[in-house]
Amino acid sequence: MFDDLFFTYQNLIYALGINGLLALAMYVVLSVGQLSLGQAAFAGLGAYSGALMSKWLALPFWVVLPASTIVPVCFALAIGVPTLRLSGVYLAIATIGLGEVLRAVYLNTDDLLGTEFFGGPMGLSGIPQRADVALIYGVLLGAIIVLWLVGRSGIGRAMAAMEQDELAARVLGVRVGRVKMAALVASAVLAGLAGSLGAHVSSFIGPNEYGFQPAVAILSYALLGGIGTPLGPVVGAAVLTLLPELLRGAADLKGVFNGAIIVLVVLFLPRGLLPFRLRRRAA
Repeated sequence: MFDDLFFTYQNLIYALGINGLLALAMYVVLSVGQLSLGQAAFAGLGAYSGALMSKWLALPFWVVLPASTIVPVCFALAIGVPTLRLSGVYLAIATIGLGEVLRAVYLNTDDLLGTEFFGGPMGLSGIPQRADVALIYGVLLGAIIVLWLVGRSGIGRAMAAMEQDELAARVLGVRVGRVKMAALVASAVLAGLAGSLGAHVSSFIGPNEYGFQPAVAILSYALLGGIGTPLGPVVGAAVLTLLPELLRGAADLKGVFNGAIIVLVVLFLPRGLLPFRLRRRAA
C-alpha cells in the first residue's frame, strides 16, 4: 500500500523537499534584509551543471551533487560585488534580469555552438535518476539544522541587526559587505543543490523552469511561511506546493495564486504563518 501511495505521489513528495530547499535559499538573503531574486537562476545553474556532469561525463553522483554547487557559487561571487550595492526593488530587478540572461544562454547556446549539450528550447532529457527521497530530505534537514545553529550564533545576531537596520548594524561593527556576500553564497549553495536534486529525480530540465515565474514562487514560499526561523519558509513551500494538488482544476492559475498570496500576506500576515523568531544566545 505504501509503495502504491509513493508511486502515485512521488513527484509531489520530491517537490516538497526540493521547494523546501529553495525556500531556505530565499530565507538566507531575506534574513540580511536583501530582496535578491536570483534563487531560480542559481537552481538552474546547479541543475544544468549537475545534469551535464551526469549525462555527458558519467561522473558518480557523490561527485556530481557537491560539484553542482560550484557554478552557482562562482556566479554568486561574480555578481555579488556589483549587485549587493543595490537594495530593495533595484536589487530584485537586477537579479531577475541576470536570471533571464541565463535562461537565454540555455535556449541559444546549442544553436551558436552546434552542440546538443543544453537541449535548447526543448530542454535536456535522459538525465540519470540518481536522487531519492532519503537524500533530498536528508539535505533539507541538514540545511535546517545548520541555519538554525547559525541563527542562534553571533553571525545570526549580525544578520538580525542588518535585517532591522543596516546602517545601525554597520555602526555597531558588523561587516555588512561580508555578511551579505556570505548570505548570497549560502543561498547559491542551497539553490544549486535543489536544482541538481530536482534534475536527478525528474530526468528532465528545461530553460523555463528557472525564469521569472519560479523566482516569484520561491519568494512567495518565504513570505507565506515567515522568516523568523528556518522552518517558516519550509512550511510556506509545503503549503504552496500542495495547493495546486488540492486545486487540480485550477492548476493553470498557479502564478495567480502565488501573486495573490504575496499581496494578502504582506497586508494581513506580514510575519508569515510562523511569526516566531529564533531565540538568540546573549552576546
